[in-house]
Amino acid sequence: MFPDIRFSVSHTSRPPRPGEVDGKDYIFISRAEFEAMIEQSEFVEWAENYGQLYGTSAGGLDTLARDNHDVILDVDPRGAKALKTRYPEAVFVFILPPSLEELKDRLRKRGHEDEAALAIRFGNAVTEMAEVMWYDYVIFNDKLSEAIDLLRAIYLAEKNRGKRRKADIEKLLLNRR
Repeated sequence: MFPDIRFSVSHTSRPPRPGEVDGKDYIFISRAEFEAMIEQSEFVEWAENYGQLYGTSAGGLDTLARDNHDVILDVDPRGAKALKTRYPEAVFVFILPPSLEELKDRLRKRGHEDEAALAIRFGNAVTEMAEVMWYDYVIFNDKLSEAIDLLRAIYLAEKNRGKRRKADIEKLLLNRR
């Protein structure tokens, strides 16, 4: 739909789950490699979740930006805050489930964890939802097609915000003679 958009692929120290592809779902590296990247300040954001490390490469984002690509990232609120500090003009969208019961069902259907781990993950998700008010937009993911339409509308509106189109506006006004 939007050929200039790229998805940022996070690094992780966890092993791949069945069906996951290195470089597509995550960049799978060892914990030692991840920790070395932290030491070298190679992440714009990183966190330890459920005993594994996850992070977004600063170099990867910078390369995408240099190539004039818009980037979608899937990060938790801690990561989003770090990104907001480095990229204050970025747009932040929080995707919420339609209900807490639906969230529980979706987590359970993933089939990766036992009930104790699911309870921890659910509690953490509810805690993260408390951060929603500082985000620019919120989408309730009740019906996938409607959630996609909303995200598309946000993207199009933000791409056409006056300050983002300043160069095009100036070019138009300079060429009016």
